[in-house]
Amino acid sequence: MKAKATVCLKLNSEKHLATLLKALAPEAKKPATSRAKASLAADDCSLVLSVEAKDAVALRAALNAYLRWINSALKIIEVVDTIS
Repeated sequence: MKAKATVCLKLNSEKHLATLLKALAPEAKKPATSRAKASLAADDCSLVLSVEAKDAVALRAALNAYLRWINSALKIIEVVDTIS
């Protein structure tokens, strides 16, 4: 893999972190393409997303996908928190 990126996102709670890790785990375990792979980890109350790709185009596509999924999940968590 030639291109790499790591994104660290600070979250409000350990519960939100656990929810995100569980929601994104299937995507990280079985990538849609062989051009990029991602790993997810927890560090204190932060989500660490590491992406490795064969080229910059694949890296950008994978990062965009994961960041969109994270954003969607966080919006859902926010709605659920306001209802509860």
